[in-house]
Amino acid sequence: MPLSAQEQERYSRHIALPEIGIKGQERLKASRVLIIGAGGLGSPAACYLAAAGIGTLGMVDDDRVEESNLQRQIIHTAASVGTAKVDSAGERLLALNPSLHMETHPFRLTGKNASELIRAYDFVVDATDSFNAKFLIARACHETSIPYAHGGIKGFRGQAMTVIPGKSACCRCLFDEEDPFSGTPPEGPVGALAGIIGSIQAMEAVKVLLSIGEPLFDRLLILDTLLMEFRRIPVQKDPRCPVCGVPDPQQTTR
Repeated sequence: MPLSAQEQERYSRHIALPEIGIKGQERLKASRVLIIGAGGLGSPAACYLAAAGIGTLGMVDDDRVEESNLQRQIIHTAASVGTAKVDSAGERLLALNPSLHMETHPFRLTGKNASELIRAYDFVVDATDSFNAKFLIARACHETSIPYAHGGIKGFRGQAMTVIPGKSACCRCLFDEEDPFSGTPPEGPVGALAGIIGSIQAMEAVKVLLSIGEPLFDRLLILDTLLMEFRRIPVQKDPRCPVCGVPDPQQTTR
């Protein structure tokens, strides 16, 4: 998808990078990215992807902006309180990049609509805040073979991992339980942490779309902001994973 003269000027700092160049920028323009969740992680991810020149950005969220969101969900403003998050986010993103094609989906992702929605995109950013949603995304992306960036934040710690369905470990491989934090008191994230992890997810999306660098395949990146320490932990596909594991032949033949 050719760039206009204005776009070549706008993205000149990208185009100057040998890893991107004009061909890479044209590929970003032709790409479709779906962000699921217009909150703490979705805010920075959406802003940086829109600014990067992604041609089509979809956003899914059925929630409305609340006062308590503004501590970390920087895509929204005080004037947005009470409005649908996808509408608030869409308005902000189009102000940032008027050439962006914005697709808003003001509903909750479910087992009935997830696969159909996700297969219309090239990459998914999981910016949700519940394990039910994360595992639903993992399953839908596995079924549709759409790569995605997993991210999670809690307190002062965050994590990120990128998944190529069928090739790398999925986020469900990380957890033996459906909700490992079940029974623990709720704990909101510090605001700036959402910005860091969401930005990492945006960077992973660009790397995968352009086939550059080393995305976080089979590696879980963990950040402790109190120590300002990053760790990368190797992750292997779990053959017993309910999403991407290989079925036991003895069980399937019974």
